[in-house]
Amino acid sequence: MTSEILTVAECYAADRYAESHGIATLDLMEQAGRAVADEIARRWPPCPVAVFCGPGNNGGDGFVAARHLSARGFDVWVETLGDIADLKGDAAAMAKRWTGETLRIAESNRMADLYVDALFGAGLSRPLDGEARRLALASPKYRDKVIAVDVPSGIAGDSGKSLDGVAFEAGLTVTFFRKKPAHLLFPGRAACGGVVVADIGIPDAALDTIKPKTFENLPGLWTYPWPKADGHKYARGHTIVVSGPAHATGAARLAARGALRIGSGLVSVASPPDAVTVNAAALTAIMVKPFSSAGSLAEMLKDKRLNAVVIGPGCGLGPATKELAAAVLRSSAAAVLDADALSVFRDEPKVLFALLREPAVLTPHDGEFERIFPGLLASSASKLQAARAAAAQAKCTVLLKGADTIVAAADGRASINSNAPPALATAGSGDVLAGFIGGLMAQGLDSFDAACAGVWLHGECANVFGPGLIAEDLPEQLPQVLRAEND
Repeated sequence: MTSEILTVAECYAADRYAESHGIATLDLMEQAGRAVADEIARRWPPCPVAVFCGPGNNGGDGFVAARHLSARGFDVWVETLGDIADLKGDAAAMAKRWTGETLRIAESNRMADLYVDALFGAGLSRPLDGEARRLALASPKYRDKVIAVDVPSGIAGDSGKSLDGVAFEAGLTVTFFRKKPAHLLFPGRAACGGVVVADIGIPDAALDTIKPKTFENLPGLWTYPWPKADGHKYARGHTIVVSGPAHATGAARLAARGALRIGSGLVSVASPPDAVTVNAAALTAIMVKPFSSAGSLAEMLKDKRLNAVVIGPGCGLGPATKELAAAVLRSSAAAVLDADALSVFRDEPKVLFALLREPAVLTPHDGEFERIFPGLLASSASKLQAARAAAAQAKCTVLLKGADTIVAAADGRASINSNAPPALATAGSGDVLAGFIGGLMAQGLDSFDAACAGVWLHGECANVFGPGLIAEDLPEQLPQVLRAEND
């Protein structure tokens, strides 16, 4: 399963590659418009269709789609922003091949059963205005009848944002060759509806030239560390989860359960003295390891068999958490820093950055991200760009949580997750995710792969469980999810 995501510039590069290898841009446009018509005909019987065509190549795709729909018995007409005579290049050539009815949008009041948005493509750099803006504002009322070509008009292809909050909302978007960030990043993802990627003849070899570094987070991007026939529990790593005080131990136990379920051979909860009894009474297969200070935790982690540590859930925001995080980062163990282990550095993030190294994963939500990377989200063109900049600054993997979770590596690779349901917005869900990632790192996955695998499996567990999900349910869905992936 291919999962590359291309920026607008990279898509243009793919077009140029195809042209340099004997595939005319006019042929690509013909295939793109045909693909749009194919997807419409696959879903709807012949009916009245209005195709809104803009002045550029997106409009050219629309003229092709109109021609193919008409040939299949649809009652089609084209509505344009300006005169067809003003079109240039391939779009003008395709407009000339269209022999059906063409109207100016401003002069049309015809009602259709379906509306094709072929006004502007992913490279639009200005807000919608005039008739395009009017149609976009009306589109939510008809979104199940709106089919967008490439991306909904008004959505920027690289960021998923609309420049002033106004964009088409579609029930279906047909794009070409590979997805763009806008198909996965909110609010673009919501505006796209269902997304179909059509093959229009661009050779896959174009990717060898482009060398994309952004991917949709799908199982083909990483490999789950299946147990070996001759393996044993010690070969599958030992994850340590650092517990908070007695009144805040639940988060650590959730993370520990996640680490155990995802395959870590052994899991222990490192407990301060007042939490030992509470944790011991609640745990069975998960062990309890007492520690009394950052120094004693550091001494514990000198044992190289304890090869992954999760710290932060329920730890509190006092100076002790900062010292414990430092002890973890000075050890050789793979580290997952979540929740309080991030927020405790809000007044001195540079102290954290000086400690960070690989393998390590930071797992902030937007608020925690702002505390340690102040202003970066607001100043970045997209969430994707912000996560990449954060990973470069931190020199480790950063997982920026949300409905469109980003995993960014320090080397510039990034993935966008798309399978997380809204039910994951529940207390303790992030603690389980931290445990998943720690457990995968204990088994030998590098930080980027562990974060990508952890977040996808986390989302899939929620999808399998369905409504009514609470954090405790997530680890218990893993056996079913993993069986499905292994079939």
